[in-house]
Amino acid sequence: MIKGIIFDIDGTLVDSVDLHAQAWQEAFKKFGREVPFEKIRHQIGKGGDQLMPVFFSEDELKSFGEEMEKYRGEIYKRDYLSRVTAFPKVRELFERLRQDKKRTALASSAKKDELEIYKKIARIDDLVEAETSADDAEKSKPHPDIFEAAIGELKGIAPEEIIVIGDTPYDAEAAGKADLRTVGVLCGGFSEEELRAAGCIAIFNDPADLLMRYDDSPLVD
Repeated sequence: MIKGIIFDIDGTLVDSVDLHAQAWQEAFKKFGREVPFEKIRHQIGKGGDQLMPVFFSEDELKSFGEEMEKYRGEIYKRDYLSRVTAFPKVRELFERLRQDKKRTALASSAKKDELEIYKKIARIDDLVEAETSADDAEKSKPHPDIFEAAIGELKGIAPEEIIVIGDTPYDAEAAGKADLRTVGVLCGGFSEEELRAAGCIAIFNDPADLLMRYDDSPLVD
C-alpha cells in the first residue's frame, strides 16, 4: 500500500525549467562560455554541483565555479523567479492525497528560500508535510541524497510504500538509488522514452492528468 508521495518541484509542480536554463545560460556567458539553450535545458533537474561539470573543466570550476553558481542564483531570483507559475490542478492533487491519508514531501534541488516561494506559487504551503532542499543534500540528483533525506522525513514509512513523482530522468535515477519507484510527468519537457529508460513505472502529462486518472495510477497501488 502506498502511504507516502515525494514530489520533485521544478518542472513537476511549477513551470520553471526554461527559466532555470535561461539563468544558467546567462551565467555561463558571463564566465566566457556560450552554450546552446537546449543543451543546458536537458541538464535541468540536476543541482549546480552536477550541472556545471557538464560544461566546465575541473580546473575552471576550481577557479570560478562557486562564484558562477552564486551569480546564477542571484540573477534567477532577481529576473526569473517572479515569472514562475504553477501547473494546473497542483493544489487539487495534494488535496486528494490528503483525503486518501497519504503523506506528502517535497524533494528539490532548489535552495530552501526558493522552495518556500514555490510552495506559495503552487498554493500547497498548508498541505505539504515534509520537505528537503539542496541544503539537506551533499550531492544533488542524480545522486540519491535528496530522496534519502525525504525518506527520513516521512518517518514510519518504508521505501516500498513511497512513490516519487518527477519530470526528469535524474529524478528517476536518484529515486532508484534510494530504492524508490518513480512516476514521471511530461510537463518538464523530457520525453516518455527518456523517462521510461531511467526507470519510471508510469507516465502522465502533468499534475492535472495524474489527478484525472488518479484511481488508475500507481498512487493507489
